[in-house]
Amino acid sequence: MTMRNHTSERAGDASPLAAGTSDALTILTHDHTDVAELFEAYDGLVESEGGDDEKQALAERICALLTAHATIEEEIFYPAAREALDAHKLLDEAEVEHATAKDLIEQIQSMDPGDELYDAKVKVLGEYVNHHVQEEEGELFPLCQGADMDLDELGEELTARREELMEELGLDAEE
Repeated sequence: MTMRNHTSERAGDASPLAAGTSDALTILTHDHTDVAELFEAYDGLVESEGGDDEKQALAERICALLTAHATIEEEIFYPAAREALDAHKLLDEAEVEHATAKDLIEQIQSMDPGDELYDAKVKVLGEYVNHHVQEEEGELFPLCQGADMDLDELGEELTARREELMEELGLDAEE
């Protein structure tokens, strides 16, 4: 399975990104789901002893999407949440988690799929991201829903910045 086929299958989905802007939490949750599916596809390639080219393409897509996602959170979402919430410890932890994920992304991007520990690093990144997502969706997002935050306006800002980043990274924003 190639990335193009995987993402093309989702093109018909009623995603908030394909349908236009949505609220910030929906957009971020959609990103979480997309990346989780890509990690599952990568795990499937490892299990089936898929080719290095396929694994590298999938790992590169995962890294690019995570980079764009972390950037929109750090530039737009987290500052808005800091202003509206008294959850600075939670947001501090999220930023530290981002830094650790970025370090793993950098390591993966500097490697070849045949290198020792490549698959292990992608796997650990997936586990790390899953933990981060659980905290965001389980703790931070519910706080944001009850806070004085304009989630629709934030969604528009996130969407616009995400599209810029995706273009910079040479990716289709709706894939």
